[in-house]
Amino acid sequence: MALAQEMTLLEAQRAALSADIPEFEAAMALMKARGNTDMVASLITSLRFSRARGVQLAETLSALTGEDYFTDWFDWMLWQERNPQIKPQADFPTFKRELMMRIDTNFGEFLRPEHIQPEQMRIRLEEITWGGVVKDGIPSLDNPDLIAAADAEYMRGDDLVFGVSINGDSRAYPLRIMGWHEMFNEVIGGVPVALAYCTLCGSGILFETQVPGRAKPLVFGSSGFLYRSNKLMFDRETNSLWNQYTGKPVVGPLVGSGIALQQRPVVITTWDNWQASNPDTKVLSVNTGHRRDYGSGVVYNDYFGSPDLMFPAQVDQREHAQKDYVFAVREFGAARAWPLDAFANQPVINDAIADKPLLLIGDPETRSVRAYERGGQTFAPFAGRLRDQNSDEWRVTEDALIGPEGATLPRVAGHISYWFAWDNYMGDAATVYEG
Repeated sequence: MALAQEMTLLEAQRAALSADIPEFEAAMALMKARGNTDMVASLITSLRFSRARGVQLAETLSALTGEDYFTDWFDWMLWQERNPQIKPQADFPTFKRELMMRIDTNFGEFLRPEHIQPEQMRIRLEEITWGGVVKDGIPSLDNPDLIAAADAEYMRGDDLVFGVSINGDSRAYPLRIMGWHEMFNEVIGGVPVALAYCTLCGSGILFETQVPGRAKPLVFGSSGFLYRSNKLMFDRETNSLWNQYTGKPVVGPLVGSGIALQQRPVVITTWDNWQASNPDTKVLSVNTGHRRDYGSGVVYNDYFGSPDLMFPAQVDQREHAQKDYVFAVREFGAARAWPLDAFANQPVINDAIADKPLLLIGDPETRSVRAYERGGQTFAPFAGRLRDQNSDEWRVTEDALIGPEGATLPRVAGHISYWFAWDNYMGDAATVYEG
């Protein structure tokens, strides 16, 4: 076809989304004639946004790869994740940037040409997916209004909250509100922090936002992009994209900076339980400045009740289902996960990470786990309390375990997450408690 012979490779990628039939057909003919898998990333991207041409796009994909997932964009994305050796054509970054900017011109700030070349990124551009919203389409809560517990008439006792206590400043952030916002930027107990909540991977992680070498704390928002079903957050100073799960920049000016956000402890528990242990707590107000249905069990209810993922991510399910909950700790130069159901018959687990002895106290019914260093102690529950091997009683607080004569053992930062996210981002670099 003469038209195909006249096309550049960038024009062929653009034409994969063209409404002009001869132009589209010429692009498919050119890609098949070249027989090079470097066009696969463009075709998979186009498949999501061009359902009317899905069959023809799928036929070209099959011709280039020898695989047949028909028009199933989800399965083609999983195949792409499994085949990192297949590199996109050199013009793919330009094509991807142009396409994303057709959705939201603000996306261009995240995908600047100088930052989206493969050697400049810490993730694969072809696996960055649009999450269905524009930049800040899921609005962060920046220094939101909090109210006294006694004034929180909208709360039910069994509502789950993210509980945070820093330097005696205790606060509760209900999941029924945070599910709509997925991020807050706050100063708690004098410490600038952000809670990055990825509803898709079930993880709410509390990060310190004052980092060495920067005059002001970083302030984060939701970019509208995902990577392997995990949100990519961004900082408002540099528009770098960050992996929510690891707290590291992956695209943009801060890549290579060495910055990794430090975690702070956070717990998921019921409102009743949090109030009982933190009677002076404040709680997030429903007056957020946004119109949302903050009712109990509303936000993401169907997703949380389903075993399926909403977006593609490869996951090893030989031992754990993809949406099983785990408690994750990344400290002391190591990473380890404890399946939440491990606490069903033993609320207290004595374990270790990187030769650092740990105590974990968990309740799978409320999705609550707290971790502490345990030194040389071994603990066991007794009549609702905690005792060591000498039968001395210890008190559990949000900051530390407090024992005889004021002895303390500090809390260790960790968070809940779905198994698939842990498996995707930690994988072989981590260990898993087996009971």
